[in-house]
Amino acid sequence: MASSRPSFSDRLLGASEPERKLARFLYEPVAKLPIVSPHSHVPAELLADPEARLDPPGRLFVTGDHYVLRMLYSRGIRLEKLGVRPLDGEPAEEDDRKIWQCFADNFQLFDGTPSGLWTAGTLAQVFGIEERLSGANAQAIYGLLAERLGSADFAPRALLDRFGIEVLATTDAAGSSLDAHRRLREEGWGERVRPTFRPDAVTNLGAADWRKSLETLEAACEREIGDYRAFVEALEERREYFKALGATATDHATESVRTERLSEREAEAIFRRALSDEVTANEAGRFGAHMLWEMARMGCEDGLVMQIRAGSMRDYNDELRKRFGTDIGADVPIALDWSRGLRPLLAAHGNDPRLRLILSTLDESTYGRELAPLAGHYPALLLGPPWWFHDSPNGIARYLDSVTETAGFRNLAGFVDDARNLIAIPARHDVWRRVTCAWLAGKVLLGILDEENAVRIAGELACGLARQAYRLSDRERSDV
Repeated sequence: MASSRPSFSDRLLGASEPERKLARFLYEPVAKLPIVSPHSHVPAELLADPEARLDPPGRLFVTGDHYVLRMLYSRGIRLEKLGVRPLDGEPAEEDDRKIWQCFADNFQLFDGTPSGLWTAGTLAQVFGIEERLSGANAQAIYGLLAERLGSADFAPRALLDRFGIEVLATTDAAGSSLDAHRRLREEGWGERVRPTFRPDAVTNLGAADWRKSLETLEAACEREIGDYRAFVEALEERREYFKALGATATDHATESVRTERLSEREAEAIFRRALSDEVTANEAGRFGAHMLWEMARMGCEDGLVMQIRAGSMRDYNDELRKRFGTDIGADVPIALDWSRGLRPLLAAHGNDPRLRLILSTLDESTYGRELAPLAGHYPALLLGPPWWFHDSPNGIARYLDSVTETAGFRNLAGFVDDARNLIAIPARHDVWRRVTCAWLAGKVLLGILDEENAVRIAGELACGLARQAYRLSDRERSDV
């Protein structure tokens, strides 16, 4: 019996025939638009080396993807079996074919999830494989993937061109040397591959590795940081260094959105207690809240776009954190109070047109209640897209339903893929474009939007808004 399963090109374009027809009309032009990826975790080193190749299939699709690890672990599959090595050096699976086979044997776990869609989309659109992955065909598909991944056509730089990636921003610690970005810039890739300044490791005084991160910052600045004023000056200096290598944004991942303005004396006292390993959790929290305020102040002065990503309790499974380290899929959304938390920052900087602050959250209950009203009022604010758990067809539709009536479209920051895996970027953007076009088609059929405006908005959501939000166009940079 022939399968009734639609090809990937027919998915996510609406339920009814009129909606699908209009959605496809909207989608076909935006499918050809370039990809703007202003927030990713793709390592710059991968792109700086012309001879570099991506990992083999198991490590590429499984071991390095915390979305995938999270789901497989939830069904009792040990992380060691998926190639994740414990911190104590105990062995983990090294046979890449076995890691891939385990993934394929359990691929039904990803039915209805964005990970399932992204994997199917990547196999279909990047590798031309539309057959559903299963335990039975796992090794045949592995052979095709491995052969292609080893070819020059799949070198990371070649993929930037093939995928039509106009801009790719990495995420880099404040103390990073940015050597890879310097090499990319010298070779003419600086406009396409840009760093992003992420100071969390040094502004979070309570982090376990804070002292080590501070030493890295000192090495980058080539001087000792012995007091709060020197600390602030070092961060300002590093921001300018990042800008010189193409950065247009900073990134701040925080569990809390509390902001506070400390006096110089208070900030100095807390910083010195941190240097003496005497800082309390409350003091570290107040200092972090103060540094968000400071980063907004710096953003007004140097024009770097500020991103706050909040609402995630990181590494919730403490047993796994101790055994494997951080960032293996154990993040959990938490509730936040954005309105009260951001008020000190917004009171000082929210009306300043020089600041651009993009807010993203895992607490989607705040979209309509707080974030859309804030973004629909303050000149400094833009609303970031659905992220982590909500970067899904239903999550995207819920987001648009929640925010557009209050914030409109021009107060949105477009789409970011937040990808670690270069190979997955096209599929993530494609899902966003298909879902937004289907959503717009529904609004046209209801009479909420007219067709001409829907065509324009589809293009803006695809890449235009992200260019503007992250100051990636010449006009936007000249406005700072």
